Amino acid sequence: MPMLEPDINKRFGLVIRQWRLKASLSQEELAARAGLHRTYVSDVERGRRNPSLQSIAKLTNALKVSVSVLFQTMEGACDPAANLLAAEKKDGKANPG
Repeated sequence: MPMLEPDINKRFGLVIRQWRLKASLSQEELAARAGLHRTYVSDVERGRRNPSLQSIAKLTNALKVSVSVLFQTMEGACDPAANLLAAEKKDGKANPG
């Protein structure tokens, strides 16, 4: 069985932070939307937590991004800004111009 990269939690945390900032949310706002504690979100973003699948799902739902897109972003295959715009257009929330 392959071992996980030691910095995978840090990489995941950076992606969560990147998506949070693209959505113009504070850690407190993201935590409230996800039903998590603000210090937990802070710890996830700093790579100090190993979030469960349930917590990952809560975070992605709050960020309005799919789990698969989040992990693709982590692997460098997706642009968060482009995906956020696509999600907003889908929901009819895109700002014109």
